[in-house]
Amino acid sequence: MPEREAQVTAGWRGACLVAITFVYFLIFAQFGFLQRLAELGIADAHLKAVMAAMAAGGILVSLLAPRVTRWAEPSWRLRAALLLCAAAALASLWPLSPAGSIATALLIGGSLGLLTVTLVTHLTLWLGSCNRLLKVGVGTGTGYLVCNLPVLFTASPQAQALTAALLCVAGVIFTFGQREEERAANNVQSAISFALVLTGFAALVWLDSAAFFIIQRTPALKAGTWQGTVHLWTNGALHLSAALASAWWLRRRGLSQTLCLAFLALAAACVLLLDPNRVLLASIFYPVGVSLYSVALVAYPSLLAPSVSVAERGRRAGWIYAIAGWGGSAMGIGMGQHLGHIPPVFVLVAGAVVLMPMLIAILRTRRREVLVTAATLLAAWCIHLTLMPHHAPTSQLTTVERGRQIYIGEGCINCHSQYVRPGTSDVLRWGPAQSVDQLRHEHPPLIGNRRQGPDLAEVGSRRSALWLKIHFYNPAQVSHASFMPSYAHLFRGERGDDLVAYLVSLRAADVEVNAHRADEQVWQPSSAARTQASAGTGGRLFHLNCGTCHETEGQTRMQWAAKFTRMPPLFGIDPLLHVPAAGTMDQRRARIEQIVKFGVYGTNMAGHEYLSDGDIASISLWLMQKTAQSNSIQPTIATPGEKP
Repeated sequence: MPEREAQVTAGWRGACLVAITFVYFLIFAQFGFLQRLAELGIADAHLKAVMAAMAAGGILVSLLAPRVTRWAEPSWRLRAALLLCAAAALASLWPLSPAGSIATALLIGGSLGLLTVTLVTHLTLWLGSCNRLLKVGVGTGTGYLVCNLPVLFTASPQAQALTAALLCVAGVIFTFGQREEERAANNVQSAISFALVLTGFAALVWLDSAAFFIIQRTPALKAGTWQGTVHLWTNGALHLSAALASAWWLRRRGLSQTLCLAFLALAAACVLLLDPNRVLLASIFYPVGVSLYSVALVAYPSLLAPSVSVAERGRRAGWIYAIAGWGGSAMGIGMGQHLGHIPPVFVLVAGAVVLMPMLIAILRTRRREVLVTAATLLAAWCIHLTLMPHHAPTSQLTTVERGRQIYIGEGCINCHSQYVRPGTSDVLRWGPAQSVDQLRHEHPPLIGNRRQGPDLAEVGSRRSALWLKIHFYNPAQVSHASFMPSYAHLFRGERGDDLVAYLVSLRAADVEVNAHRADEQVWQPSSAARTQASAGTGGRLFHLNCGTCHETEGQTRMQWAAKFTRMPPLFGIDPLLHVPAAGTMDQRRARIEQIVKFGVYGTNMAGHEYLSDGDIASISLWLMQKTAQSNSIQPTIATPGEKP
């Protein structure tokens, strides 16, 4: 009895090693390291190079690891892999340059490749002789549970890296004291060919990675899946439960049915993510599908594949993690980055790949029924193609579509909303309002969950392309005291112009815009604001908010002079445009107040919607006095198309 108890206890070392590997990959390599890169300002081409280096290191070492013979003892190879993983995590704590980030990413990928392949190839050394699948399920589920612990999930990138490094060191300790011989690998014989298993895993990892990237980059989806303590604990519990269920199902029903269940759960999550209103359901199916296939991803090469030599088992593990693991993950992230959603057609294709073994079995036993069904579906599809009009396929994205992707990729949604709240001051300031039904048709919707800057739902009717470009180069230059960072780097290529084109496209129909302009043209500051207005205050506010364009030494005026269709007027020297010649002084002042507040539609003159009534009244009072003193009040009505 003591001997059996020792074997059982020793077997849990394997569960701990599996859990450590998952935690390192998920919380550090796939999550914390990317956050650390963002802190360091690694973005765009540099970020792509870093991620490519990680994938290259993972693929290369995964394929080479089974051929490493320098350390004949598997435990020594595993210890080396764990120590390299720890070193990579600690290296990320330093202030890395782009070159240093690439080197660190290469080390992360390479050490992970060595760790995963070595662990899975020789996993029976640490699993003991009983309940092996259960221990793999416990290890996988525990790894996901630890990653979803709120204290770790919401920790800083540095804390996540340090945690991952310490766990790897603990893993090294777990490998000591093991003196068992390597046992027979398979508990269950899998009749599926290796090629079908490989493609099935690749399809599942692809779906998983695409869904993860989309959720992570879409605040509305992220808020409904893994933001908040309740969501995180629920996700951890679902992962652990699904992992244990996967181990039980693998033993009872085999690999094919387990992968089918994993696909059905992931497919449901991917389809539900297309509608933000169903994100809660998606948050249930996603962790279930991930844990179902993750247990199989560990158990197949180590326990379920047909009996082969240890060397062959290692080569198969290398191919699975290189192609399905790293390759599938890269393709999924690429899909999420470029499309922003997972096309239902791709979900169907992935389903065909994963379900192929089961379909082959059905075809062998129900050939006639399958052929009749296939013929019926083919006939229906041909009729559909014949009767439905054909649309020319679009081979590439438009400028606006590319700009929308850049808007998402640069994280603009973190500070800017695209939803004018009906019945609030938003309508006058940023309107007209947009219905929620219109927003639901966007993929993904960009409503935003917080607003640190102006709402952008109608920015195309309030700001010109030139003003937007100037603002991206130096926001504080045209928006006094703005804390928005410069995005001048986007204009080194075409990305900046694409982003501007997208923002210019954000506007309602002309009828709605004209109705909104009618509201602007009757707006006036409160009587109290006019009474308390100060010309001295107005002069200081003018210099801070308007002088950049309307003063002789104005920074924007001097830097962008060649880009203006018509130079902005110098107040006190040039006549006031867009102010009616007829009318009393109060009427002219009211028009100036409206121009300062809302700008001039169709020109480069932007409004200052965020200024208070008192500020607007003071600026207009100063302008009236300034122009009166210089005897230059020569109001004219601008012709259509003039740009101040």
